Amino acid sequence: MVVLCPGEDAAGTLALLERLTPGDGALGPPVVLLTPPEHRPLWVEALRRGAEVVFDPWAPDELLSRVHRALAVHARMEALATQVGELQRLSATDGLTGVHNHRHFQERLREEFRRAQRYDDALSLILLDLDFFKEINDKYGHSAGDGVLRAVAGALTRGVRETDLVARYGGEEFALLLPRTHFTGALTVAERVRRELRALTLDVDAGLQVTASLGVSSFPHRTVLSPEQLLLTADEALYQAKRDGRDRICLHPQLPMGPSGT
Repeated sequence: MVVLCPGEDAAGTLALLERLTPGDGALGPPVVLLTPPEHRPLWVEALRRGAEVVFDPWAPDELLSRVHRALAVHARMEALATQVGELQRLSATDGLTGVHNHRHFQERLREEFRRAQRYDDALSLILLDLDFFKEINDKYGHSAGDGVLRAVAGALTRGVRETDLVARYGGEEFALLLPRTHFTGALTVAERVRRELRALTLDVDAGLQVTASLGVSSFPHRTVLSPEQLLLTADEALYQAKRDGRDRICLHPQLPMGPSGT
């Protein structure tokens, strides 16, 4: 709570009011302005910015009521901001795995590609598809398959930096978007992820081993001039890994990696 009393310095109070109530969507502190009626430009601006105004001379009961109202409005705005933030989080999250969803991935892919182009920076993308996932669903049931997807999502999240993005691309396919990561760094991440998935311990069956096929593509590259091309080349590399026997990494351009990563 901030109570402003301009005195003779109405201009200084106005500058402080502007800092306290930025008007750009940010939630500032509740503000009550105590001012003579003749400072009309100041109190009109205060009202426009959502502050409470009490004219001098003021009555204690009126001031107390204004303070209570300012605090109540601020509390409601805080609660609303929290709800909006939670809705935004849910709209960007895959409900099953808790990682980002396909729509949010597409938005971030475009944003990060524009940033990489603008600053002449690196950007890498890893697409991975779980091998023989349909057989897991057929043998153990879809509930068990959902558990495997959640375990994989957790392993992927642990295996990347906070600045990287993990998303469920669709079905049993995931995407790892790696800003400021060159081709060699992306390959290191891909191999670490491949090994971690093989080492997963699952409640479904102690003998069940999860493997994945991975495709890696990076910008800058002479054939990657758009976010769509980055996605397409990673997808092509992924399907090459499938064709080459699964449980491996393929790069764009096609430089297949063996099951041991060598």
